[in-house]
Parts: sequence; structure tokens; C-alpha cells
Amino acid sequence: MNENINKSALFNGSCFALITTAFTFAIRAGILPQLGQEFGLSGEQLGFINSMWFLGFPISMIIGGLVYHSFGPANIMRVAFVAHTLGILLTIYADGYTTLLISTLFIGFGNGCTEAACNPMIADMYSGVKMNKMLNRFHMWFPGGILLGALISKFMTDFGGVMGNWQTQMWVLMIPTVIYAVLFFGKRFPTPKVVGVTSLSENFKAMGRPVFIFLFFAMALTAISEFGPNQWVSIVLSSSGADAMLILALTTGVMALARFFAGPVVQRLGQTGVLLTGAILATIGIYMFSVVTGPIAYFAAIVFALGVGYFWPVMIGATAQRAPLTGALGMSIIGGVGMFSTAIFQPIIGGWIDGSTAINQAAGLTGDDLQLAAGQDTLAKMVIFPIILVVLFTIFYFWQKNANPRTETIVAAH
Repeated sequence: MNENINKSALFNGSCFALITTAFTFAIRAGILPQLGQEFGLSGEQLGFINSMWFLGFPISMIIGGLVYHSFGPANIMRVAFVAHTLGILLTIYADGYTTLLISTLFIGFGNGCTEAACNPMIADMYSGVKMNKMLNRFHMWFPGGILLGALISKFMTDFGGVMGNWQTQMWVLMIPTVIYAVLFFGKRFPTPKVVGVTSLSENFKAMGRPVFIFLFFAMALTAISEFGPNQWVSIVLSSSGADAMLILALTTGVMALARFFAGPVVQRLGQTGVLLTGAILATIGIYMFSVVTGPIAYFAAIVFALGVGYFWPVMIGATAQRAPLTGALGMSIIGGVGMFSTAIFQPIIGGWIDGSTAINQAAGLTGDDLQLAAGQDTLAKMVIFPIILVVLFTIFYFWQKNANPRTETIVAAH
């Protein structure tokens, strides 16, 4: 029975695994200039190295979802540990571009395994409002870990010497990696709550139902609404009179706090209410980013963070509760489409910046004025993502108003 498992150890292990994921995002970003200088890499090459993180992540998420019930979450997390360790060590002892590509792919693969194992495991350990609360608390460690990792990287880089070199910073990633391995070691993992989810044919059949199809397309937009501005806003606002790093720190910090206190919010508004409110706030936040300069940008960051903070975990929770027969595969597919969407839209957003730069340059703008105008034009285009979500989640709110979560056949696991 699931009541006999050590929920605390499994949940804490999941959190440290996600902290590892966040550290790989933040610390690797912090050491990119050093990697470029040491190995003579171009910006394009550094971009391809970073893209391996986004490529490995969804691939292993989807594979993990396919084999969750046959291979098991414990084994998936063993693969995550091996992939994380190999990726970290291969980076530390890298001898050039190819090694860095491979090492980052391993790290991305480990990150995807973490999501593939931990999301359904947490959904199986808890139920109802408690499940939404714990999924949000689990996912708070992504923005929280990015904030912590960015501060660690900045401190070590500023300190200089051996402490500041990129190899030492990469060794820091092994700390949460070893901790989650120790917490998971020897523990019994939960069994699925929903009979039928162990059948891949049942999973795929359930994915053809309207609720899952809706969540699939909505996830693509929630992900880019979150990661799009987060990837570009620091570049844009560096010319706006606001400190770009403070904007990033404030955004991730507010997101982490919002997810920590998600329980009462989800209980009060419900999943559909949280998603609709988030879309409205995200629209306001991104629009403000596109028009404001100076200190007001910090307020925009808070509004934006409150908007996107609940998207990822509540979308995963909605999949678990409103399309339960899709099982672990359904949750992995939803997470995977979010990452694929982010990867697909990044060059499109980059093209928007290039196009706007050319137009404003032709109009006579230069320097910071040119960068600010191009960036704000691009952010104005990004507002379309959450605007579409406002429409979609309004429909979803009324559609699901009288529907009970987990309306598909559910039988307690033996």
C-alpha cells in the first residue's frame, strides 16, 4: 500500500533532483563566457551546446513516460543519477566543443528523467488539493534552484581564483545530485492509483480525449509564455534603466514563493481558475515589460511571475486529475511538449528581434535606444501567447465548471 512508503524521503529526494536540474540551467549559463574563452567557441557554438539541454530533456521525459510502469520510477531515477554524473564529469574534463555537446546532452537527459519519474510519483503519493499543493512545492525548486544557482555562480565568479573557475562551479552540481541519490537509495516507490494506466494502449486511447488534447495545445502556449520572456527579458531590460539580473532574481524568487503557497490558492480558485488568472496576469506583466522603463519594470516582474508561476505544475496536476488514464505517459507528454515548444519558438523570437532591430536601425536609432526599442517591440509580440491563453482558459473554466477532477474510472491500487 502507498501508505507504507516513506513519502517525506521520496518527496525531498525529488526536490533535490529538481534543484540539480535548476543548477544545470543556472550555473552552466553562468560559466558560458569562460567556456567560450577557454575553448575558443563562437556564440553559435555556445548556442548549440545550450540547445542540447533542451533536446535531451523532452526526449528522456517521453521515453520515461513510456516505460514508467514497466521500468519503474526507481530505475528511471537511477538512470537520471548516472546521466547527471556523466554529464557533470564530462563537462569538467571536457577537451573541446564535441565533448561539451555530449556532456550537455547527458545533463538534459538526466533532467528529463527527473520530471518523468517524479511528477507521476508525487501524483500517486497524494490526492486532490494535497496533490496540487505538493506538485507546486516540488516545481517551486526549479525557479528557486535557478535563483540559488545563479547567486552561487555569481559569488564564485566574483570571488575569483580557483573558486571562480568553471570546473569548480561544475563540481557544485554534484552536491544535490549525491543528496537525491542518497535519499532515494533503498526506498520503496508508490504504485499507481489508477487501474489501466499500466497499459500503453489505454494511455494512448485516453490521449485522444478532448481534455488531454486541449491541455496538450495549451501547454505549448503556457511554456513559451513563461520561458520566452524569461530567456529574453534580461537582454531587453539591460537597456531600460532596470538591473537585468535583479529582474531575473525577482522573477524566479516570486515564482518560487507562489508555488510554495500554492495550496490555498488552488483550493480557493481551483485548477481552471488558477490557470485563467495566471493567463490574465501574464498578459499584463509581458505588456508592461514591453512599454515600461526604470523601476516600474520591477513591479512588472512581480506581476509576470505571479502569472506564469503556477502554469507548469498546475498543467501537470490538471493532466493527472482530469485525464488520469493517460498515466505517467500523459504527464511526460505534457511536459515534453512544453520543452519542445520552448525550443521551437526561441529562434522565432530571435527572428523578431533581428527584424525589429533592422526596422528601428533604419529609423535612425542606435546603441541602447536601438536595443530597447527592438526588445520592447518583440515583447509586444510575445503578448499574443498569454492573450490566446486567456481565451482558451476562459473556455476551459466554463467547460470544466461542473466536472469533477478524475472523472474517468479510478480504482485504488492494491
